[in-house]
Amino acid sequence: MTWLVGIDLGTTNTVLAYGRNGPGGIELFQIDQLVAPGEVAGAPLLPSMRYHPGPDELAPGALQLPWQQPDVAGVEHVALGRLARVLGAATPGRLVTSAKSWLSHDGVDRMAPILPWGVDTDVPKVSPVAASASYLAHLRSAWNARFPKQPLERQQIVLTVPASFDEGARALTLEAARLAGLPQVALLEEPQAALYDWLYRHRASLADDLGDARLVLVADVGGGTTDFSLVKVDTRDGEPHLTRIGVGNHLILGGDNMDLALAHLIEARMAQQSGDHNSNDAARTRLSAARLAQLTERCRAAKEQLLAEDAPESVAVTLLGAGSRLIGSARKADLLRSDIERIVLDGFLPLNAAQDEPTRARAGIVEFGLPYASDPAITRHLASFLRQHAAASREALGLDGGAIPIPDTVLLNGGVFRGAALARRLVDTLSGWRSAPVRVLHNENPDIAVARGGVAYALARQGLAPAIDSGAARNYYLLLDGEARAGLLRAVCLLPRGTPAATDVTLANRSFALRVGRPVRFHLVSTIADAGAAPQAGDLVDLDLADVVRLPPIATVLRKSGSGTTAEIPVHLVTTLSETGSLEVHCVAEDGGGRWQLAFQLRGNSDDDGDIDVPDEALPANLDAAIDKIERVFGARSKQVEPKEVKQLRAGLEHLLGPRESWTTPLLRRLFDALMARAKGRRRSVEHERAWLNLAGYSLRPGFGHPLDEWRMEQLWALFEAGVQHHKDSQVRAEWWTLWRRVAGGLSLDAQLRVLDDFAFNLQADAAERGRRPVTLVDGSEEDLLRVGASLERIPSAYKAEIGEWLFKQIADIPAGGKLDARASARYGRYLWALGRVGARQSFQSSAHEVAPPDVAEGWLRQLLLLDWRKVEPAGFAAAHIARMTGDRSRDIDDAVRGDVLRRLAASGAPAAWTAMVREVVELDQASEARMLGDALPPGLKLLR
Repeated sequence: MTWLVGIDLGTTNTVLAYGRNGPGGIELFQIDQLVAPGEVAGAPLLPSMRYHPGPDELAPGALQLPWQQPDVAGVEHVALGRLARVLGAATPGRLVTSAKSWLSHDGVDRMAPILPWGVDTDVPKVSPVAASASYLAHLRSAWNARFPKQPLERQQIVLTVPASFDEGARALTLEAARLAGLPQVALLEEPQAALYDWLYRHRASLADDLGDARLVLVADVGGGTTDFSLVKVDTRDGEPHLTRIGVGNHLILGGDNMDLALAHLIEARMAQQSGDHNSNDAARTRLSAARLAQLTERCRAAKEQLLAEDAPESVAVTLLGAGSRLIGSARKADLLRSDIERIVLDGFLPLNAAQDEPTRARAGIVEFGLPYASDPAITRHLASFLRQHAAASREALGLDGGAIPIPDTVLLNGGVFRGAALARRLVDTLSGWRSAPVRVLHNENPDIAVARGGVAYALARQGLAPAIDSGAARNYYLLLDGEARAGLLRAVCLLPRGTPAATDVTLANRSFALRVGRPVRFHLVSTIADAGAAPQAGDLVDLDLADVVRLPPIATVLRKSGSGTTAEIPVHLVTTLSETGSLEVHCVAEDGGGRWQLAFQLRGNSDDDGDIDVPDEALPANLDAAIDKIERVFGARSKQVEPKEVKQLRAGLEHLLGPRESWTTPLLRRLFDALMARAKGRRRSVEHERAWLNLAGYSLRPGFGHPLDEWRMEQLWALFEAGVQHHKDSQVRAEWWTLWRRVAGGLSLDAQLRVLDDFAFNLQADAAERGRRPVTLVDGSEEDLLRVGASLERIPSAYKAEIGEWLFKQIADIPAGGKLDARASARYGRYLWALGRVGARQSFQSSAHEVAPPDVAEGWLRQLLLLDWRKVEPAGFAAAHIARMTGDRSRDIDDAVRGDVLRRLAASGAPAAWTAMVREVVELDQASEARMLGDALPPGLKLLR
C-alpha cells in the first residue's frame, strides 16, 4: 500500500499528514521526539529547531531516540524539536532557528555551516540546507520506525514551499530532501496547500460553501515569511472552477519579526529598570545576539498569551542570567496587552485606509543576519501585491477599471493568524478597502492546514478531490544584456506565467551558440507584475528593473565527443515547469544531436549581470580593432614589436574604446578573454609582462559579477604557481600583486589561503626562511602586499584577527603628538587602510558570516581612538568601516564603542558619509567604496550588500 504524504517544512514547525492512495480521510502523523532529556513523546508539530549542547551539558543517553539516526549535518550531539526549543530558551547561542528563511537569503552561502548565526566558534555550526534536511530526516526515521514495511522514501510525497520562493530556494529545498533520503518529492506552494485543505474539507458542498465568490485571496503569514496568492473562481457546469492567477514576491516578514520587535521593547525596558540607561555602563544592558534570540523566544510565548481571547493585561518576561549567576542576575520586565496593540497590530497590520505601498527605506528590524523586509507593515505589502495583479483581478471580478480591485473572499493561514485579533485586523482592512464585508473561509487549524493540503493536492491529481489550476506562477526571462538602460532590462521570454506543468516551451525562433568544452552561463529573471499584454515564449521585452527578481545563474559544460566536433553548436532553449514544481531549462541541438540540462548554480552568491552572449550593438564598434592591437602585441604569430608600442598598448586601446574608466563589464570581459587567449605572449619582455598583468587585472576586476567569471578565474589562477617571468623587475612584481588584489573577490577560499601564504612569507619571514624561498614566489612591496592581503575577505575570521593584530604592531609607534612627514603619513596610512578592510563589518566581496569577530573589532577601535584623527586622517576612515552599522547584532559593535567613534568622527571633521555609515544602515558612496577597494568598479557593477 502506498501512502500520500504532505510535509510542511515550516520556519517554526514541521508537520506531516498522510492519507491512503485512494478515497479516505487525511490523518496527522504523531512525530516521536524528545520532550525532555531521555523522554520521548509523540506530537503533531515538530519545532523546526536544533540545539547543539555543550560538552558534558547532558547526561549520556539523554538524546537517545527510538531509532539510530546519525545527524545529516554531521554534528555528534544534537537535539531536535521540542527539547531543542526548551534547551534553547534556557541557554543562549546554541539554538538553530529559521533555517527556512535562510534558504532564500542569497547574501550568504546557504550550503556553508553558518548556523547558529553569530555565535562562538566552539559551537558546532550547520548550513541552512543541512538544518532543513535534519528535520526531514527526523520525519523519515520516525515514520519508518512506525511503518517499517512502508518506508517514507517510497511514498508519494508532496513537500510545500512558499509561493514566493525563487528557483534557487526551491532547488535548495529539493537538495535538503535529497540529503534526508527523500529523493523523489513534488513541490507545492503553501498558500495553495492551505486552500486545498479547505476545498477538501468542503468537497461535498463546495458550490454552496463558496457561494458567489469570484476572487480568493490566500494570505499566509507564518513565522518567517508572508505569502500572498490570488485564486480566480468561476462556474463550469454548475461547479466552481479555481485557477491560481497571482503570487507575491518573497518577504522575510512574519511572526519572527513581531517577536523580535517585542524583544527590542523588553530589552529597553529591562535596561531602564536596571538604572543603567543614563550611565556610562548602558552598553552592558544591550544583549548579545545569542541572548537576544533567547529573549525573542520568551516574547513569542508572552505574545501568544496576550493575543488569546481571555488575555491578561500583562505577562512577565524573565531572562535568566548566565553561568553561576543564573538566578541572581535574572532580569524581568512586563509585556502589556497595550504593547501588542501598538507594536503588533498597529505596527505590522495597520488599517492602511489609503492603501499605501511599503516604504523603501531600510528599517531597524534587522537581526540575526537575515534581510528582513524593510517595511514591517503587512497591509502595505498587501496593497502593493494587489496593485501588481490589478489586471488579472479585474478580469476575475468582472470589473472594467477604477480603483485597485479587492478580492471578495479571503482565506487566512499561518501561525500568526492563530491570534484572533490579528485575523480580525486583516479582514477589517480588506473590508475597508472594498467598502463591503469580505467573505472569510474558515481555516480549521492554521498549524496543520498546509500539510493536510499537500495530501489533498495529491488526491486532486488522481481526480479524487477538488483541484486548482495553476501552472507557472511567474513569467521567466533570459537577460540579453545585463546592464540596465534607462531602468530597463532587455530580455526574451522563456516561460509565460500560467504555463501548465510538464509542458515543454521551445524558443523555436531563437537560436543560441553553445560552446563545447567550456562552461556557458545564462542569467534568468522572473516577474510577477502585470505589464500590459501577457508575453509569449520568445517575445523580446524591456523589463522594469524594479519588477524583476534575479535567479541564480544556470550553466552547463559540453564535452567534445570527437575530433570532428565543431567549436559551437547551434541550440534552441526548451523550458519546462516540472511535475515536481521546479523550473528546468534545456539546450536542444538544432540538428537533433543532443539535449543538455542547465543546472542552477546555488553555492555562494550570484551577482552576475549579463548573459552568455552580449549583443554586438552593446559593444563599441572598434572592439575588433582593439583585439587586433592585443593580437599584435601578444599573439603567437605577431611580428617583433618595439617596446614603445607595448608600453603604449593601453593608450591605444583607450584611443579606440574611450577612457578605460568608462569601459563596461561586457567590454572588459571581452578584452580579458582576448588577453587570456594570448597569455603566453606576456613572457616576451619586461614591457610585455607589465602590460599584460595590468590590463588583465583591470579587465577582470573584481573577479566576479559577469557570466563565465568563475571559469575565467580558474584560467587565471592556473598561472599563479608559475609566478612571473621577469621577477627582478620591480614594476612587474607590483603589477603581479595588483592583479591579484583586483580580482581577489573571485578567488575561492583555497586560492585566497594560498595567496595568504605568500603574503605572510613576504612580510614576516626571517632571514633563514628567505634563503629557502621558492624561486617562483614573487616578492612584493609592503604597500602592494598589504593591499592584496586585506582584500582576502573569504579567509577565516581567526586569520583576520591575526592579521589585524600584526597590523597594530606596525602602527603602534605612531606619535601621539607632532606632525607626521609625508613618508611616515603614507606608511601609516597603508596599515590603517588595511586594518579598515580587514575589520570591516560589511563584506565587500564575500558572505556576511566571514567578517572579523565583533569583540576583536571593538578592541581595534579602542586602540584607534587613542590616535589623533585630525592628524592621522586614515584612522578615522578605518574606524568608520570597522564600526559600520549593518543592522545585524552578531556583526555590529557595541553601542558604547559606536558612540565613542561617532563623537570622535564629529570632532575630527570627518565627512558626513563616514558618520552616516556608523550611525545607520546605508549604502557606501562611490568615493568611500573606491577608496576601500583601491579601484572604482566597472560601470553598472554592484558589490554584495
